[in-house]
Amino acid sequence: MCVSDGGIDGAVVEDFIARWSAAFTRLDADALSALYSEQALFYGSVPTLFRGRAGVASYFNGLPRYTSPTVAFSDVVVTTINAGLVNMAGKATFVPEAGKPPLPVKITWIIAKEADGWHIISHHVSPIEPLLK
Repeated sequence: MCVSDGGIDGAVVEDFIARWSAAFTRLDADALSALYSEQALFYGSVPTLFRGRAGVASYFNGLPRYTSPTVAFSDVVVTTINAGLVNMAGKATFVPEAGKPPLPVKITWIIAKEADGWHIISHHVSPIEPLLK
């Protein structure tokens, strides 16, 4: 799933993708926010910048209560900054409801090793379609 630079074998990112995807399919804001740092900066599908776990939980609690949301990650590239910092970029395709059109985005995460484990410290999504043509 991940193309890695060899510094980290992608296992950290693959684990985050698996846990994040599982929590998203349940729209479990508590499980999702637990993956983020207390110092996280989060840009999702709205223009508001959310901060920390409480902000991330607020974002996910504010989503419509879809009945069958799914997400699939692709084209994931991982770069190791150092032993405690990993940069990830890829694509995520969200399907909010069965039969609804997919919502493809570009996604980046910076994942850091903190005192209590690995957490996402930066999350950003943007449209796949170019803004400038």
